[in-house]
Amino acid sequence: MQKNLKALFGEHHGLDGKSVDFLTTALAKNNLPGFDYLEFKQSLGALADLSMDEQTAIKSAFATAATLGLTKEKLIKTAEHYKKILNTEKAQFDAALQKQIQQKVASKQTEVQKLKSQVEDYKKKIKQLEEKILSSQRIIDSADETIRAAKDKIDGTRDNFETALQSINNQINKDIENIQNFL
Repeated sequence: MQKNLKALFGEHHGLDGKSVDFLTTALAKNNLPGFDYLEFKQSLGALADLSMDEQTAIKSAFATAATLGLTKEKLIKTAEHYKKILNTEKAQFDAALQKQIQQKVASKQTEVQKLKSQVEDYKKKIKQLEEKILSSQRIIDSADETIRAAKDKIDGTRDNFETALQSINNQINKDIENIQNFL
């Protein structure tokens, strides 16, 4: 019966085959006993194959079904039963869809947000490191000048000391020479 249902509800309508197969399988599994809406729909399909217009096909199928005890009320009631089956399937499908969205979309969105946050943290750290590099480079650059100035000052102090030492030594040496010569 399920193949017939698939042909009745899905073919010639451009519907997704997998979805139609799933829904018609649910209808077939929940087929009520006796002649009801599904069997009526199958009768309509058979009459449509005979190129009968829709109104005549409905009246003819119902006339035949009435001989089997089908009433208009039972036909509508059983059609509503099958709509409930489809609505139950939709609710289950929606729940499964939400789960898939959570697993494959929302979790990826969360991961992307986390990675964006990490990238921002990395950029801040890089900026801090670049600032430290610049600060260190300024210290290095100014240290070269400070070292040069300190070395020049030390060299100047040494030269001054050496000059003063030499001068005083020369004076003492001259005094010793004078003492030896004059005394």
